[in-house]
Amino acid sequence: MFQSTQKPKGTFASSVAMAELIYHSIVRSVRKQHNNAFVAIVMNMMQAVMFVLAFYVMFTILGLKGAAIRGDFLLYIMSGIFLYLTHTKAVGAVAGSEGPASPMMQHAPMTTIVAIASAALGALYVQVLSLVVILYAYHVAFVPLTIEQPIEAFGMLLIAWFTGCALGMLLLALKPWFPTFVSIFSMVYQRANMIASGKMFVANTLPSFMLAMFDWNPLFHAIDQARGYAFINYNPRYSSWEYPLWVGLILLMIGLMGEFYTRKHASLSWNARR
Repeated sequence: MFQSTQKPKGTFASSVAMAELIYHSIVRSVRKQHNNAFVAIVMNMMQAVMFVLAFYVMFTILGLKGAAIRGDFLLYIMSGIFLYLTHTKAVGAVAGSEGPASPMMQHAPMTTIVAIASAALGALYVQVLSLVVILYAYHVAFVPLTIEQPIEAFGMLLIAWFTGCALGMLLLALKPWFPTFVSIFSMVYQRANMIASGKMFVANTLPSFMLAMFDWNPLFHAIDQARGYAFINYNPRYSSWEYPLWVGLILLMIGLMGEFYTRKHASLSWNARR
């Protein structure tokens, strides 16, 4: 009779409490790379800048600048680099989020859905912030940038992030059962997308036999469509934004079912196998 009872919360109060929990989990996920969140974000920006400079030097040495879209060459490079990084970071963040056997799940408000959502949103936050800062710095310090359809181009960034989260969800569900396979697949997938994502070329310039090697990749479609929205001189004919969206939804549904099944069979002994 002396036990305290918790009053049921309304829908709005529960939503606020969940949002607050996700917010603190996002901060924790961002600070995983470094104790200082600002330093963690700067490190991510430097990684993006190094990618852009490396591809700029490579294109210049190989004399491939003329094969790019007519317009700002660095914007052409960044349109591929940013979507590639957003996609791969989302895959790694969601696949590496807290599982059902994690010690964090011992805390009552914490759930696997909160851990997954915070990892995905944390990756998106860092990438979008890096994108805005780098584009603004380039616009102010070097040449003015013109993105023809910025909202649509940003939508392609969100699609690249969404497909990365969906694939990461599937890998997260498989990780307790096949930890070695998931680790190797994640590494190979990220390395293969250095070329398979199509950030070094555009689909309209590829012959049909080469196009068949890349059009399976949702990231390839997202990058090509983003360049169509960013440049007035480019109209993508061999890609679509619907394909990566549908692939992402299918992978997300399979991943959610797999995560639900894995959570029901969770065991603390899995930590010893990781």
